Amino acid sequence: MSLDPHNPFPPGGSPPDKTYQAPPSDGAMPTDDERTWALIAHLSGLVAGFIGPLVVWLIKKDQSAFLDDQGKEALNFQIAVTIAAAVCAVTCVGAVLIPVVAVGALIYSILAGIEANKGVRYRYPYTIRLIT
Repeated sequence: MSLDPHNPFPPGGSPPDKTYQAPPSDGAMPTDDERTWALIAHLSGLVAGFIGPLVVWLIKKDQSAFLDDQGKEALNFQIAVTIAAAVCAVTCVGAVLIPVVAVGALIYSILAGIEANKGVRYRYPYTIRLIT
């Protein structure tokens, strides 16, 4: 096998994934209760903004590594949505962009809730991870 000088990746390889990856799990599948609470953490942001995931995370973070991870992820996303909505509100383009931010938050929160309910450590795109 010869290396192609025009292909920077190893033979059969692909570009490295530069997205944020979930921390390694302990290998155990989350329980039904943990998955349900993770679902609640993600979906509570639709009703209560960042307060919903904050409450779930503060109550459940010490009970499970999965809940700690997903609670922080949901909280970080809702904080990012709040910041984006605030920036849109004080700028001229806010009337156009706030509905886009709201629809994006709705879609990503539902996707995150579905994946968390499957036991997957979901990662939101386009978010600021302030709480690590």
